[in-house]
Amino acid sequence: MIFFWWMLQGLIEGMKAYRGEDGRVLMFRPELNAMRMKNGAERMCMHSPSVQQFMEGVKQTVLANKRWVPPPGKGSLYLRPLLFGSGASLGVSAASEYTFVVFGSPVQNYFKEGTAALNLYVEEVIPRAYIGGTGAVKAISNYGPVLDAMRRAKARGFSDVLYLDAETKKNIEEVSAANIFLVKGNTIVTPATNGTILRGIIRESVIEIALDLGYKVEERVVPVEEMKEAEEVFCTGTAAGIASVGSITFQNIRTEYKVGDGLVTQQLRSILVGIQNGSIQDTKGWVLEID
Repeated sequence: MIFFWWMLQGLIEGMKAYRGEDGRVLMFRPELNAMRMKNGAERMCMHSPSVQQFMEGVKQTVLANKRWVPPPGKGSLYLRPLLFGSGASLGVSAASEYTFVVFGSPVQNYFKEGTAALNLYVEEVIPRAYIGGTGAVKAISNYGPVLDAMRRAKARGFSDVLYLDAETKKNIEEVSAANIFLVKGNTIVTPATNGTILRGIIRESVIEIALDLGYKVEERVVPVEEMKEAEEVFCTGTAAGIASVGSITFQNIRTEYKVGDGLVTQQLRSILVGIQNGSIQDTKGWVLEID
């Protein structure tokens, strides 16, 4: 019997293992990745590993590759849990069985001190997600359709693409694989997760850190024109962490933002990274030691 990988149904996750200054190997809120995959599987009509099974699979992958976790400040071990439909079927239907695997690879830091900030291009034609679609889950089908827009933007010298809502094309939503935030004085604004935007784990963590620091955080519809009022802009995600945005270009008009030390973005990044690598005390129970 021939078995086919049935990739109509597929979910991915992204997470990292960090090495602390004391040599410990730490993971950041992995239970949220487990729950997000479980919720995504329900949306995609898939059977999924339990939270406990997911956590055990990730933990065993890290333990087996512990020596590949880079030294402190030099990167991390990136983990890619993958759940896909598999079985001897070619019909347009839910798969008869599902396969869960975890890949791991050492990676360098996405954001490096001294490097240029991101320069984003607002895509007006191709939307990232539609109301009622799968934009709110990490379906593999979310990422292929944006590759053409990314390729065209990068050919013009941009770092990545910022997408508008599919319905009105007037409101910002996400970058290709990251959430976005605008800083205006003591207020931090980010698009609400209304069904088309992924509820990023770094996004949720940054919101909580910002509130603890006394900032006002607004999760709401963000008109694209509001970008012109921002003082700082940053993106959040597992790969990016917190990455400064130096400019956004919309309808051939480039708006530039503050970047560098002493800003809100740097303050949030320092705290997040400190918690992740164990140099700042974890008072929230966000860090899991892998031993």
